[in-house]
Amino acid sequence: MAGKQQNHHHRTLPRFRSKTLILTLIISSFSILAILYTFPSSSVPSPKPTETSFVASLEQFLIHKAPKLASPVRDDTVRGESDDDDLKRKLDEKVFERENRLLSEDPVGFYPVKVYVYEMPKKFTLDLLWLFHNTYKETSNATSNGSPVHRLIEQHSIDYWLWADLISPESERLLKSVVRVHKQEEADLFYVPFFTTISFFLLEKQQCKSLYREALKWVTDQPAWKRSEGRDHIFPIHHPWSFKTVRKFVKNAIWLLPDMDSTGNWYKPGQVSLEKDLILPYVPNVDICDAKCLSESAPMRTTLLFFRGRLKRNAGGKIRAKLGTELSGVKDVIITEGTAGEGGKLAAQAGMRRSLFCLCPAGDTPSSARLFDAIVSGCIPVIVSDELELPFEGILDYKKVAVIVSSSDAIQPGWLVNHLRSLAPSQVRKFQTSLAQYSKHFLYSSPAQPLGPEDLTWRMIAGKLVSIKLHTRRSQRVVKRSRSICRCDCWIPNSTASNSLNHLA
Repeated sequence: MAGKQQNHHHRTLPRFRSKTLILTLIISSFSILAILYTFPSSSVPSPKPTETSFVASLEQFLIHKAPKLASPVRDDTVRGESDDDDLKRKLDEKVFERENRLLSEDPVGFYPVKVYVYEMPKKFTLDLLWLFHNTYKETSNATSNGSPVHRLIEQHSIDYWLWADLISPESERLLKSVVRVHKQEEADLFYVPFFTTISFFLLEKQQCKSLYREALKWVTDQPAWKRSEGRDHIFPIHHPWSFKTVRKFVKNAIWLLPDMDSTGNWYKPGQVSLEKDLILPYVPNVDICDAKCLSESAPMRTTLLFFRGRLKRNAGGKIRAKLGTELSGVKDVIITEGTAGEGGKLAAQAGMRRSLFCLCPAGDTPSSARLFDAIVSGCIPVIVSDELELPFEGILDYKKVAVIVSSSDAIQPGWLVNHLRSLAPSQVRKFQTSLAQYSKHFLYSSPAQPLGPEDLTWRMIAGKLVSIKLHTRRSQRVVKRSRSICRCDCWIPNSTASNSLNHLA
């Protein structure tokens, strides 16, 4: 009998232990859930909303971030008189030590671009941002051709978006392609945060020229500039008129440009090249048409081809008047004169969202913001600009999102409309699908987003680093005036026109 009881005890003990274990696990689970719900803010941070409006982002920046910039970051920017040669020599030695160390490390892996942001006096940075902020609501100021000045500044505000991201705390930044450093010997590149477009449009002419000269002297007095003669320095010169009076003195630097006009109207021969400079997209004038918008607008896209803007332009933009004459009155084509004011923005936005194709001809320069307005509106761009250089073309394939035609073909009677109508519906759908995927590459935002234009900017510049170091070291050792410094890009324009090389024959 005792043996039976003992056997019964051995049979029931494991069952009792399993129930105890299950009960313990249940209690523990509830305890963990209670802890998580008690402290939600410390364990799961909520993502910050993305802001794509320049005015709204600037408002937040000036209110919340600018006060923290009153105390300069502890870096080694030179802020007074110094022994230039001695500082340049010491910096060169430290750079050599760093690069020699990197050379011996394992090359496998991703290295973000290291950027040193100069702590320039406020008159070159924050004061200009406040000047825009305090005047954009009240003014109706316009350029000689009628373009609203503050709207132009918004279109070319790439200097703000890049700087705002670079100086944000690392805990708030999302980009992995670039990191800010605070010692010059650790830097691959040096960013000059001077707002050249704001100063050009909002300061009196002589005041602007004087500020340009001051900024030039401040930057060129820096030891890092003297070491490389500016080759590793980045200047945001996105409006073709900005910094014009002094930019011949910084032609070795990397310029962030809207395009590369080769007619000589905007840039002198040898000043700009695809080797050293970078094309950045304009900031779109219109709101993005997201996936929901694209789906809803698809049945309403009954216009074949749409254009709203100024038909009378200078230089390469004369093609607009010819296209206007050729396309006027054609069925399913809308060509209207208009400006870039608030009413013009709404009219352009509505027209683009009702159209399959958007005409994007050259303006006074080969590029215009209209191309990027069309992309974010889901309207297939029709590019008619033979000398246009496109942003991030080393990464993006524009043949997937745009119809690109020569000026000579586009002005032939009936040619352009017949060409667009000949595209099969399946081709049109492929363009539209690619546009939906590509729009994120042209939306500046705060915080800057992965694969956004800020991110692609640094990915493109990273590809130039070896060439920058080559020319920097070469310039330090060659005997001055010992050989010609002219290169092919001094003579051959950036042109895709078929007759671009005829003058060399």
